[in-house]
Amino acid sequence: MIPEEFLFGASLSGFQFEMGGDREIIDENTDWFRWVHDEMNILTGVVSGDLPEDGPGYWRNFNAFHDLAEEAGMNSLRIGVEWSRIFPKPTFDVDGKSLRKVCDMNAVDHYRSIMSDIKQRGMKLMVNLNHFTLPIWCHDPVAVNRRLDLSCSGWLDKRTANEFSKYASFAAECFDDLVDFWSTLNEPNIVAMLGYFSRESGFPPSIIAPDLWNSALENQVDAHRLAYREIKKISAKPVGMLYATVWLDGDSSKERAMDLLNWNPLDSFLSESDFLGINYYSRNVVETVPGIVGDSQCPVKWKMLDGYGYSCTPGSRSRSGNLSTDNGWEFYPEGLYRMASEISRRYSTPLLITENGVADAHDIYRPRYLTSHFDVIERLLDEGVDLRGYLHWSLTDNYEWALGMSMKFGLAGLDPVTGELVPRPSLYLYREIIRSRSVSRFLSQKQQKPGEGSMEVSDGYH
Repeated sequence: MIPEEFLFGASLSGFQFEMGGDREIIDENTDWFRWVHDEMNILTGVVSGDLPEDGPGYWRNFNAFHDLAEEAGMNSLRIGVEWSRIFPKPTFDVDGKSLRKVCDMNAVDHYRSIMSDIKQRGMKLMVNLNHFTLPIWCHDPVAVNRRLDLSCSGWLDKRTANEFSKYASFAAECFDDLVDFWSTLNEPNIVAMLGYFSRESGFPPSIIAPDLWNSALENQVDAHRLAYREIKKISAKPVGMLYATVWLDGDSSKERAMDLLNWNPLDSFLSESDFLGINYYSRNVVETVPGIVGDSQCPVKWKMLDGYGYSCTPGSRSRSGNLSTDNGWEFYPEGLYRMASEISRRYSTPLLITENGVADAHDIYRPRYLTSHFDVIERLLDEGVDLRGYLHWSLTDNYEWALGMSMKFGLAGLDPVTGELVPRPSLYLYREIIRSRSVSRFLSQKQQKPGEGSMEVSDGYH
């Protein structure tokens, strides 16, 4: 049985949700806005051609989103604040005491309205300060991509960490009375890896430069540590980071890969975190390859195998026989169990699952995804893991970065004509799980706990 104090909710972000419907509230001041509007990126298929201003419209219609969360019985929500809305102009030459003179107080007041509405419904509120996007005044990804012009290079510039800490301090001053949990950054490892080591992802600035991958990650860790200290000067609320965890199966190279992708980064910042947000969707399976990809600063000596984890054929099955969803991600709840168990063993930090979900336009996979992952959650709690909550990704369909509106992660969809939120059946399944505080009644006899019977794969691949 899941305890009474457990948080059941959903996660949203700024850029992916805010725009839509009202053209007057478009935020053009982010690197991602420039990136997805770039004609060459669209022409060459780096990005989808879908535009964020055609998104779900949370900025103006937040009440309807919160109604939906309340209808589902949620007791918590995570939202994002866009740095570019608060500070649309550079802050490099502005000291902390003068930030109010250059901020957009209309944006501050509107965010307070959003947060107040959540709090008035009796929900706990997590505010995340950075979810991938940067103000265009500190990152021009097109210039970096086309000309290797690093004069405005975002997380490659050490100044960005300092500017972020100023923004975080200001946000704490403006919003702390409404916030229950602060998160500094969402998935810094994804920003670094997909921006500088994985061009097929379409993430800016989309170049292959392992040394820059390292620099971008290190500067984000610095930004977290600086922001943590600044927020704690003002707030007694928990401050943490949200990290994209991925369980790795495979041959002997998986230990080295786990160190590089999980343990080394977590080691670098968890000493200054009050909690860790685990974002988990699937696994990867790795296999050793001879030689070194990249350079000595990034010794990647393995490859990700097709047919497993994030590298499956959409709408089929993985090579292990597990379901694969609309975007080709393998169902692998065992990975969440193993990941959370190992993090709990290594660190004493309280955990929240801050993203977990599935791309599923027709809601045929999501019910099983929910039940299988909540089965894992109950087992973790039974085994004494300090797991405080679960925030589903996401409440509604949204703008999925380079893929645009094509991937449907929402417990509710969007009517393409009216923009109305349309609940999917899985929203009501989630409501019943919350009411029951257990998933056992929704599991068939064939569904087994991770590590038991036919769901177990000895090496992760065969």
